[in-house]
Amino acid sequence: MSVIKNYVAQHEQRMLDELFDLLRYPSVSADPKYKADVLKTAEFVATKLIEAGAENVEVCQTAGYPIVYGEKIIDATKPTVLVYGHYDVQPPDPLELWETPPFEPTIRDGKIFARGACDDKGQFYMHVKAFELMMQTDSLPCNIKFMIEGEEEVGSDNLGDFVKQNKNKLKADVVLISDTAMISMEHPSLETGLRGLSYLEVEVTGPNRDLHSGVYGGAVANPATILAKMIASLHDDNNRIAIPGFYDDVINLSDAERDALNSAPYDDAEYKADLGLNELWGENGYSTFERTGTRPTLEVNGFWGGYIGEGAKTVLPSKASAKISMRLVPNQGSAKITKLFTDHFLSISPPSVKVKVTPHHGGEPVVTPTDSVAYKAAQQAIAESFGKEPIPTRGGGSIPIVALFEAELGIKTVLMGFGLDSDNLHSPNEKYDIANYFKGIETIPLFYKYFDELSK
Repeated sequence: MSVIKNYVAQHEQRMLDELFDLLRYPSVSADPKYKADVLKTAEFVATKLIEAGAENVEVCQTAGYPIVYGEKIIDATKPTVLVYGHYDVQPPDPLELWETPPFEPTIRDGKIFARGACDDKGQFYMHVKAFELMMQTDSLPCNIKFMIEGEEEVGSDNLGDFVKQNKNKLKADVVLISDTAMISMEHPSLETGLRGLSYLEVEVTGPNRDLHSGVYGGAVANPATILAKMIASLHDDNNRIAIPGFYDDVINLSDAERDALNSAPYDDAEYKADLGLNELWGENGYSTFERTGTRPTLEVNGFWGGYIGEGAKTVLPSKASAKISMRLVPNQGSAKITKLFTDHFLSISPPSVKVKVTPHHGGEPVVTPTDSVAYKAAQQAIAESFGKEPIPTRGGGSIPIVALFEAELGIKTVLMGFGLDSDNLHSPNEKYDIANYFKGIETIPLFYKYFDELSK
């Protein structure tokens, strides 16, 4: 551990400067206007992998944005770790809510504020620097492969084809991902599962053009009003999702599993204070940990229609739309849930409007084994680095490719994230603690050490 800490201390400023260079690229995969910047980011990642000591580094073209691959094979008889991450980021909007520009990383109170600081540039770059550390200190005990993609934030549409076409190239014993969170630096944790995802867009159309709300209001159905009523009907009075068949495949946790999950440190008052809330909301009968990790949800991610500019415009809109995401739990299938939603939403639409449902992307829920060699290696690494055993938790987010790796490569994943739930992922003022960044760089080499030892 002293060798690790000494190397980090000697190169701390350079490692931080490199991360800042990475964060300055506006690699927004969802918006075509950033295409050139996304491609430049891929080249930057490839360059840094080469500088760190990786071989056979490629910027692999896909039908969308490229996947950066690199490897270091020290001994074919040694175990191999496949590191996954993504260099694309969420759109920074709304820009006016950022205290500092989203692509000009800024340090405040020991935290890096920038889009992608935690999700996932700061986290995947820890692995690049940890790899550099092991190479420079001659302490890499395992083979390592990197696969860093540029489309995670838009559903990883082309990753599946890449994985299927490159199974031999990607052959490994475990996938290691840092794109998740821990409870806190005082209470380190390891996520043992992720929810799946069904993401779609709905559109309600009424009249064939926008209308004067005084001339036509009261005689013509307002698509925005109809859409609001339809969305409101998707939850019942107990805040359960009111789509027939939605819960049919949900596996309920046992009392022992619920007790174990809820034993993690949690303060309701702190949780509300952090979010500026007076009261929490969710499915009746479940705790916050259960609601965010083990229960399915349905959320409106965006809603628009009519005039939303400055000042007043009394318009009855021709159309109204919304983006909706559903987080799924083990045993629920994204295709089935998408169909259930579509069928139900169309069935509740009144004859005064036309309704269209467009699926965007989805992913399957996963549970990672806690008795595997890789998980035990992560446990030991965190225990040594933090001085205490990590708490097993369930993640509320989705990384659809985890299920893909298991299906196509036949390998499990370890979710060893160093972010925090309070890091404003997908929100203005995204941040990542400098301490977490360097703690990740210190901990990752220990994972390799223990993974090699436990694999013998």
